[in-house]
Amino acid sequence: MTQELAPTRPAPERGWWRDAVIYQVYVRSFADSDGDGIGDLRGIRERLPHVAALGADALWLTPFYASPQADGGYDVADYRTVDPLFGTLDDAAELINAAHDLGLRVIVDIVPNHTSDQHAWFRAALADRQGGPARDRYHFHPGRGDAGELPPNDWESVFGGPAWTRTPDGDWYLHLFAPQQPDLNWHSPEVHEEFESILRFWLGLGVDGFRVDVAHGMVKAEGLPDIGAREQAKMIGSQVLPFFDQDGVHDIHRSWRRLLDSYDGERVGVAEAWAPSPERLALYVRPDELHQAFNFQFLNCPWDAQAMRAVIQTSLAATALVGAPTTWVLSNHDVVRHLTRYGGGDETLGLRRARAAALLMLALPGSAYLYQGEELGLPEVTDLPDEVRQDPSFFRTDGQDGLRDGSRVPMPWSGDVPPYGFSPQGAAPSWLPQPEAWKSLTVEAQTGDPHSTLELYRSALALRRELPGLGDGPMTWEQPPGGYPDGLLMFSRPGFVCTLNTTPRPAGLPTPGRLLLASEAPAEDGAIVTLPADSCAWWAI
Repeated sequence: MTQELAPTRPAPERGWWRDAVIYQVYVRSFADSDGDGIGDLRGIRERLPHVAALGADALWLTPFYASPQADGGYDVADYRTVDPLFGTLDDAAELINAAHDLGLRVIVDIVPNHTSDQHAWFRAALADRQGGPARDRYHFHPGRGDAGELPPNDWESVFGGPAWTRTPDGDWYLHLFAPQQPDLNWHSPEVHEEFESILRFWLGLGVDGFRVDVAHGMVKAEGLPDIGAREQAKMIGSQVLPFFDQDGVHDIHRSWRRLLDSYDGERVGVAEAWAPSPERLALYVRPDELHQAFNFQFLNCPWDAQAMRAVIQTSLAATALVGAPTTWVLSNHDVVRHLTRYGGGDETLGLRRARAAALLMLALPGSAYLYQGEELGLPEVTDLPDEVRQDPSFFRTDGQDGLRDGSRVPMPWSGDVPPYGFSPQGAAPSWLPQPEAWKSLTVEAQTGDPHSTLELYRSALALRRELPGLGDGPMTWEQPPGGYPDGLLMFSRPGFVCTLNTTPRPAGLPTPGRLLLASEAPAEDGAIVTLPADSCAWWAI
C-alpha cells in the first residue's frame, strides 16, 4: 500500500532555493585567519573549498556587522559596517565574490526585531525626552504601579527575566532578548525605510539573500496585553503569544519579497519563524512572501519513527498548500547538536543515529540546512568551564541552560592538538576551547576514510545532485507486503527508495533495490535485506 504526498496546487516555477543544500557558517567559529582566536571573513574565504567540495549550494553567514557582541553579533550597532573582529567591508565583498566563483551562493543574516543598545538610534532615544520622536523607533512605555515602578506588562525575555528595563527618566523599554537588544517598533515608518535601505545595501554588494532573524517577532499585539503565565520561553512555537507570530509581520515580508524580486539572480528570503502550527508557519512562505522558513518541528522531533512520519507528513502538506518547498534542519547555533540530543549522553549511539538522520533529511523533498561540523559528527561540548561561557542566557538566573556555547565551539580542521588548524600556528587560544578528543574528528583525519561521517556526507550530497528523483518533487510512503516492524520508515522518490530503522534491533525487509548508500551497511541475503539498528539506507529502483 502506498500513500502519495503530492502538492494540492501546481508547483510554481522552479527556483534554486527549492532543493538547495545550504551550509550554515557560525562566523566566530569557522576559521581564524589573523590568529586572535576568533573566526573571521578571511578565514571563511580560505576554507570555502571545503564547503564547495562537500557539495553544498550556498552558505549562510551569521551576523558579522559592527556589534558590542553582547549576543554573538545579534546585537547590531551598524548594519552597513563589518565588525573589526571579523574584518572589513572589502573582506565581505571578496568573500561573496570568491563564493560565487566556486558556484556557492551567499545568504547573510539580517536582524530586524531589535538593534544593539549601542546603535545610534537607541542612543538618541535614551537622550530624547519621554514621548520624544526618537523613542518612537522602539517600544518605550511608562510603567505600572503608583510611581511607574512596575514593568508595563508581564512579558519575559527569551533569555530569562523580565522583557523590560527601566531608563533613568522612568520609562521602560522592551527587549524580548537581552537588555542590550532593544526591540524596534515596526509601526514606525522610519524603521521600514531604514531596513529597506539596509537590504538594498547588501544586495548591491552581491548577496543572494537574507536569513531573517526572529521573522515572527517584529510586530506585537495591540495594547501589549499580559500573558498571565510564567516560563514563556517554553511556550514559543507551541502557543499563541502576543509578542510572536502576529499577523502584521506578513505585511513586512510581502514588502521585502517585492524588493527581492526587483533584483536579478533569484535573491531569497528565509524566515527564522516559530509558529504554533505547520499551517501558521506556511503563511511565511506564501507565493508573495518569503521563499523558505525553517522547520523547527523536524529539528525538535524525537528519534521515533511514528513521530518523524507525522512531522514529515504535516510539514509537506502545509507547505504544499502554498506551493512552497519544505526545509529540513537537524542542528544550528542555537540548539544542542543533534548527535548529542539523539544519544542522550551515549556518543556512540548518538553518532549512529545522527548519520542515519542525515541520510533521512537529505532524501526528503525540499531544501536542507547543514550546520558547520555536523558533517564531521561533532558532538555538543557539554563541559565548558563557566569562565569561558559567553551565551547571555547563561548569565540570567531565570533563563535557559546557557548551553548554546556548546554548539559553537570552533571547527577542527587538521592536526592532533587544539586549535586543530582553526587558527594559524602560534595563535591565541580559540575563543571557546576544543576537546582533546576532537583530534580524530578533523577534516584532515576523516578525508579519504570511507567509513567517516565526512565521507558519508560527501557521498550523500554527490548522489543528491546526481539522482533526478532527489531534491524538490513528490514522495510516497511505502508499505512492503505484510507490513514492516514498528520503528521503520520507508518512502520512495522517482527511481529511489529510502529506508530508516529507528529501533535498537536489526530489522528485515524485502530488498527494495540496488544499494546506493547507507549509514551502516545492511546485510543482503537474496530477496531479504537486514537493516542494522538505528540506520538509514538509500536504494535505486
